[in-house]
Amino acid sequence: MRAIVYPSKISGSQVAPASKSSMQRACAAALLHHGQTKIFNPGHSNDDIAAIDVIQKLGAIVTQHADHIQIDSKGVHPIGPEMNCGESGLGIRMFTPIAALSSQSITIQGKGSLVKRPMHFFDDILPTLGVQIKSNHGFLPISIQGPLQTNDITVDGSLSSQFLTGLLMAFAAAGAADCTIKVNQLKSKPYIDLTLAVLKHFGWEVNHIQHEQFSFKPRTSVKEKIEYTVEGDWSGAAFLLVAGAIAGPISVKGLQLNSTQADKAVMNALESANASILIDQDKITIGANVEGLKAFEFDATDCPDLFPPLVALASLCKGTSMIKGVNRLAHKESDRGITLQTEFAKLGVTVLLEGDIMKIEGVAMIQANTVFSQHDHRIAMACGVAALRASGPLEITEAEAINKSYTDFFEHLVHLGAKVDIQ
Repeated sequence: MRAIVYPSKISGSQVAPASKSSMQRACAAALLHHGQTKIFNPGHSNDDIAAIDVIQKLGAIVTQHADHIQIDSKGVHPIGPEMNCGESGLGIRMFTPIAALSSQSITIQGKGSLVKRPMHFFDDILPTLGVQIKSNHGFLPISIQGPLQTNDITVDGSLSSQFLTGLLMAFAAAGAADCTIKVNQLKSKPYIDLTLAVLKHFGWEVNHIQHEQFSFKPRTSVKEKIEYTVEGDWSGAAFLLVAGAIAGPISVKGLQLNSTQADKAVMNALESANASILIDQDKITIGANVEGLKAFEFDATDCPDLFPPLVALASLCKGTSMIKGVNRLAHKESDRGITLQTEFAKLGVTVLLEGDIMKIEGVAMIQANTVFSQHDHRIAMACGVAALRASGPLEITEAEAINKSYTDFFEHLVHLGAKVDIQ
C-alpha cells in the first residue's frame, strides 16, 4: 500500500485509538481468569487481533459483540500444538511464560520482524522454572513444555520490560505467594505499572520495592464476571498530538492523564517544544504556539516508542533537539535509530546518532519525497505526520505497516482535514 500525504492544515477533534498495551494485557488476564470477562473499547490493530487469536489457541472462548468482546476461560488449556503471536513483541514475551503454565508441549511462532528479535531471555530463565525449552539459537520458533514451577529468580530487565510482564502474570496466576522476582536494570518501568494495574483489576495483587523486587499476595475472592475498559492509547495519540502541534490546532479525546502508560510523557516533550496546550476534562487541545516551536531535550529511555513522533516534531522545531535513549531502539520492528536517520534524511532533516543521544536539526519545511516505512508502523506514521508541513506531496511506501498498531491512522488524519491518497 502507498499513502500519499499532502501538506495540510488540520482542525477538529479525534478520539484516540484504543491502547494495544492495555488491550493485550487485558486479553492475557482474561485468559488467566477462571470465569467471564467483557472487554469494552477493544482494539482492532494487528497486534490486538494476534492476542485474541493466542488466547483462543490457549483455551479461551472469545465472542465478538457490537461494543465489546466476551472472553470465557478456565485458565490455560491449549487446544493445539502451536500458537502464533504475529509481529507483536509484547505478545511473544508476555504469552510465552503464560503458555508454559500448561503441561502440554506447544510451539510459539511469529512472523515478519519478530523472527529477528532475540528471545535468549527465555533460554536462560524458563529452565530454572522447570520448563523445557528449545529455541532457534535464541530466536523463533520456540518450543516449550511446562508446567512452570514458581520460585525465587533474578532476571535482567535491561532489554525489555515485556519479559517481566509475562513472568509477573504467570507467577500471579500460579499463586506464587512465597516467591519473589528480583530485577536488574529494569527499563520502561511505567509499562510494568500498567501490568500491575491490569493484574489488580482482575484480583491479583503484586507488590514491589522500587521496581527491583516483586512479591505476590494470595488472590482474594473475585467475581466470576469482570468488566474491563481499554483506555485510549498514548502511543498512537502521540502522533495526533504532534500533528496538532505542527499543523493544528486539534483536540484529542479519550486519553487518561492519570494513565500508567509510559508514552503520556509526550506531553512533557510537547510542552518543552513550546506547543500550545489546553487540557479540559474530556479532551486535549493542541496547536502551534504563536512564537513557534523550539528545540527541546527529552529522555525517552523509559518510553522509546516516542522516538518516531518526537523526531517528526523536532524536524519542525527551530534549533537542534536532543533525545536520549537510542540504545532502546535496536530491537524494534526496525533498528529505529538508523531507520529514522535514513528516512528523515530523504525529507531534508539531519538526524545524528551519538551514542545514546539522537540529535535532530530542525528545518523550516519538510522536503517532499518518497520514503519507505521499513515495514515499521511508527516510521510510517512519523513520516505521515511530518508530511503535513512538507513542500509538496510525500509518498510512503509499504504504508500498511500502520495496521500493526493504529489501523485507522490515515483515516483519522483525513477526518481532521488532511488530504491523503491511498493506493
